[in-house]
Amino acid sequence: AGSVRTKNVRNVLLKNVCDAMVTSIAFYVFGYAFAYGNSANLFIGHSNFALSGVDVADYIFFFFQWSFCATAVTIVSGCVCERISFYAYLTYSFLVSALVFPVAAHWIWSGDGWLYGFQGGERTPLFGQGAVDFAGCTVVHIVGGWAGLMGSILVGPRIGRFDSNGNVIPMPGHSATLCGLGAFILWFGWFGFNPGSALAASPVEDTPGVVLSSGVLVAANPTNTLQRCAVNTLLAAATAGLTTLGVIRIRDRINDLLACLNGMLAGCVSITSACAVVEPYA
Repeated sequence: AGSVRTKNVRNVLLKNVCDAMVTSIAFYVFGYAFAYGNSANLFIGHSNFALSGVDVADYIFFFFQWSFCATAVTIVSGCVCERISFYAYLTYSFLVSALVFPVAAHWIWSGDGWLYGFQGGERTPLFGQGAVDFAGCTVVHIVGGWAGLMGSILVGPRIGRFDSNGNVIPMPGHSATLCGLGAFILWFGWFGFNPGSALAASPVEDTPGVVLSSGVLVAANPTNTLQRCAVNTLLAAATAGLTTLGVIRIRDRINDLLACLNGMLAGCVSITSACAVVEPYA
């Protein structure tokens, strides 16, 4: 909300609140079944709608996966803010959380998916390796990013964003304070997003791991995985933020807060897929 003009703050906040509500219902009724239904094929699951047949002990897994789904959907809110119909946005929110995100999650995170790259999957992974996306760089952020790009292309720029010669006209948000607070909250949340994807804090039987082409099993110990994810998330955000700050300083001769915050969040996104399998110095 801090990145939009004052007149649009309530509209953006309402869309974000509706994101949480719409995705909750859509993922409960359809999304979880399409992503993780017990009956499934390479493309999509087709059982356990509205959590039917799901053990109560697995409800926490549903809740955790819903948080990923809601994150992917919310990405688009910032891409099309100030220029999209409220009802069109709600329709998008429902479709992505009910179908688009679940299908991508099924492909990469479900043991039945054609891209599943972890040990213990039901299928032979693509090229014998599959896709390793530990915490959602592809499933969450690329899905949300592509949806946001398509939405931006369809609705076009905000009125007054460019002059008659095509030059950009600055449209600063109304509150740098909210932008800074939001970025810090997101960075903090990433320490649940990435380490939490270990799904356990101590070794359990049949803990999934990533089998490299060399045959080496990586990320088999949840305790070590959780710690590695936390350190890598911390360093990725810090390095990306400082790098962005330095580049903007050299190019524009200013210390740009918003650019630094965007760089910090880009660092969090970039480490999400590999946070469990790379060294901190990487």
